Amino acid sequence: MNLDAKKIGNFIQACRKEAGITQSDMGERLCVSAQSVSNWERGETLPDISLLPDIATLLHCSVDTLLSGGCGGGGFRRHVTVVQMQEALSALDRIGELLGRDHFVYKCIIEALDKQMNTTIELSFSDPHIFDVFTIEFLLGCIDNGDYVDPNDVATHLPPSGARDYVVNVLKEKGVK
Repeated sequence: MNLDAKKIGNFIQACRKEAGITQSDMGERLCVSAQSVSNWERGETLPDISLLPDIATLLHCSVDTLLSGGCGGGGFRRHVTVVQMQEALSALDRIGELLGRDHFVYKCIIEALDKQMNTTIELSFSDPHIFDVFTIEFLLGCIDNGDYVDPNDVATHLPPSGARDYVVNVLKEKGVK
């Protein structure tokens, strides 16, 4: 296996940031300096082999995924399905029903998603077409973050559309089968 220090470093940095962990926090948890973490992230050095299981656990990935830099050789972070994304979107609506759409928790979640996606996600709760569009947006975000999405699952669980075909093409371009 050829190790690409830059790719591994970029993956470590992306996962660390996604987990909301600072370089100092990560270093402290692994008993190394923040400078060591910085060196890994810049691709200047690789972590000691003895640290790999702890780093993988901290970043919620496998050692294989870590060493592949988050992709290639089947090194996906997780397998995500269309149904899971649809259920996640429905769960957001359900939170609004349970707590009330004016509840602090609901508003924080929705505002964060609206800001991140530059949209109004609540539109998807009442329109099936918009719901499908948001499901596709969620899937594209998952793909961009190194998750495995099966093209056959997309073709099976989403209605025929240019957007569905776009997702399938993105997966093909990335070599996903």
